[in-house]
Amino acid sequence: MTIPRRISQRITVNFFNGKYLTDRSIINTMPPQLISSPPPMSAEKPTFPGRPRKFEDQDVIDAAVAVFSANGYAGTSAQDLCDGTGLGRGSLYNAFGSKQALYEQALLRSHEQTMSAQLAILTQSGLVKERLHTLLLWGIAEDLSLPEQHDAMVLFSALEMGSKDEAVAGLNNEYRQRLEQTLVAVFIEGQQSGELGNKASPVEMARGFMAGYYGLRVLNKNISDRKILEDVVAGLLINL
Repeated sequence: MTIPRRISQRITVNFFNGKYLTDRSIINTMPPQLISSPPPMSAEKPTFPGRPRKFEDQDVIDAAVAVFSANGYAGTSAQDLCDGTGLGRGSLYNAFGSKQALYEQALLRSHEQTMSAQLAILTQSGLVKERLHTLLLWGIAEDLSLPEQHDAMVLFSALEMGSKDEAVAGLNNEYRQRLEQTLVAVFIEGQQSGELGNKASPVEMARGFMAGYYGLRVLNKNISDRKILEDVVAGLLINL
């Protein structure tokens, strides 16, 4: 078959976020029968030997966390991720495979960062109520100071995707179970020392505290008056 026009430039076709993109409109000069679709996307991360990575995955993932936290999954486009990470669509696809895969990696990164901060508070020495109070105040500070958005992504991934995406629901459930287990241990310690009452089991107390903790985190997004938020914290602790 003869190509009617000589094409001196190589045509690249990238796929990301459900869209095929070309870096040159020259593709229109080729006969339709010569333009083949790329193979279906594999579930495995693609590898390209001989093409060195020019960026650090963790830096890209942290940047993606900020984008997803600001826009949510549905509201984040491929271009938003390119703008936020500074990478082209082809590079993002080569590294992560899809928007969904990058979202899951960003969520795992958020779990890691947030859990580390919470465990550092809950496992320190001192009175149980003081540790719980510190955790609640930490949550307020995180929400009001707008850091890297790790904790915001953990919270809002559950609100936006928790019941719609099995993979995200599974990741968030593992995170919740780990935090719950840590809180149960804290409440057992408090009951054994006599600092906390025995009207409820440690599991019931831990789950009740988590409900108040995450209710506070949602409230933080709508109220910027720190005094009101601190009154909520006092109300959560007074019944322990």
